Amino acid sequence: MPETPVYSSAAVAAPHHLAATAGQTVLAQEGNAIEAMAAMAATIAVVYPHMNGIGGDGFWLVREPGGRVRGIEACGPAGSLATVARYRSQGHETIPSRGPDAALTVAGAIGGWRLALDLARALGGRLPLDTLLADAIRHARQGCAVSPSEARYVPKEIDTLHDQPGFAETFLDGGKPFAAGATRRLPALADTLEQLAHAGLDDFYRGDLGREIAADLDRLGSPVTRADLEAYAPRERAALSLRRRDAVLYNFPPPTQGLAALIILGIFDRLKVSRPESTAQYHGLIEATKRAFAIRDRTVTDYDRLSVDPASFLTPERLDREAARIDMRRAASVPLRGPGDGDTVWMGAIDKDGLAVSYIQSIYWEYGSGIVLPKTGIHWQNRGTSFSLEKGAVNPLEPGRRPFHTLIPGLAAFDDGRVMSYGSMGGDGQPQFQAQIFSRYADYGMSPAEAVDAPRLLYGRTWGAESLSVKVEDRFDPACIAELRSMGHEIEELGGAYIDSLGHAGMLVRHPGNGRIEAVHDPRSDGGSAGL
Repeated sequence: MPETPVYSSAAVAAPHHLAATAGQTVLAQEGNAIEAMAAMAATIAVVYPHMNGIGGDGFWLVREPGGRVRGIEACGPAGSLATVARYRSQGHETIPSRGPDAALTVAGAIGGWRLALDLARALGGRLPLDTLLADAIRHARQGCAVSPSEARYVPKEIDTLHDQPGFAETFLDGGKPFAAGATRRLPALADTLEQLAHAGLDDFYRGDLGREIAADLDRLGSPVTRADLEAYAPRERAALSLRRRDAVLYNFPPPTQGLAALIILGIFDRLKVSRPESTAQYHGLIEATKRAFAIRDRTVTDYDRLSVDPASFLTPERLDREAARIDMRRAASVPLRGPGDGDTVWMGAIDKDGLAVSYIQSIYWEYGSGIVLPKTGIHWQNRGTSFSLEKGAVNPLEPGRRPFHTLIPGLAAFDDGRVMSYGSMGGDGQPQFQAQIFSRYADYGMSPAEAVDAPRLLYGRTWGAESLSVKVEDRFDPACIAELRSMGHEIEELGGAYIDSLGHAGMLVRHPGNGRIEAVHDPRSDGGSAGL
């Protein structure tokens, strides 16, 4: 059985070891968990560019030592030139997945760092920005080894990706992907991070850097303008919450699918599955996912355009009704709609005072839109491809509108004083993976390492797979797989014990009294935990 690393006072977890080291360094310098996460967010943007970057978005959940939970929405809206008429006039039936027309939303991540660091200072943080960005700048300037994850990754629409402006010069080695372990330098991105360190994070939107970003976007043909950058501001949002057994769970409100994550766990709790790693457990999670996604796809949209209060789906009465509709003997035939794909990083941090952070940062598809801005070295997200060009859609394209997000950071506060930060990357898989690792820990007594290591399943689409099958890793009991098939589930065995498409998850748990922290990140990733 895998062992969970335990730290005496503070810890971080990340999908790349250099990001975890950056966070540990900040903690050792008496930085708090938010400051550690800012350093990790900057570093992971350099060393894990297939999964995220500063040209993308982010979402924060922060639990203060006194128990207050705060959310930071750092996702950018569609640019002012991103109209349905623009795309229709170009002959598009859907929004392109790659290229300048895919780079149609403002990148919000840097704005989120700024708002989070404002909160860090209010909570006693004192480290200067150049200290927090130092590791990221060094890795971009001096170079770092390409990760095994990036090297083994086969992006969707790879030819289109490689043809995008600036991509080959930045992310290819002689026209081919870099080999694992090869050193890659990102000098333009290093200059950009240095500018942010000296001029401040707001420079990304309203300063010299913002002017360069806007000029590059304009030259490449993106519908995002300088005025769009100047107008952008992150928002503080109240988290969604769910009382479940002996804990209160928190997740992010729309435009993310955090609602689905809480619904899954709320429904599954009501199914009263007593035996872990059983057919009943897997069936219950799959069926709860179907019901949660049906609600998500009808309701989740831009926060300012919601037609129904998402908390209304988390009442005991509503969850009782949803659970009662599940047949524990047969698979329901519920079509799954929605985006499905998404490449992302989840990271967590808890400091000596008990300040806990759950953070997720993404550019949507691997390498986002694929375009790399020549003056700044930023590769820009393609999150706007989750908009629809169709009239009457739940998430229609509209200038100033926020797109649907798969990104969801999770937190939990247990009645006995334990605090958990947890999450995963993985598109539609994120709420499912959260439910699997949380229930294994909280309901069935697994350690954090066991809960994250255990085999996972995924209902629905991810990474371009069009089938609505239940995808499973190799380590499931064959008898359970046979029973699930007999219940009507279409099971797709992926042929591996640890599969990237089934998430890079992590979990930190701080215990009351002595303040020790268990922290782990996924063996499917290139990271781990670190701490003091």
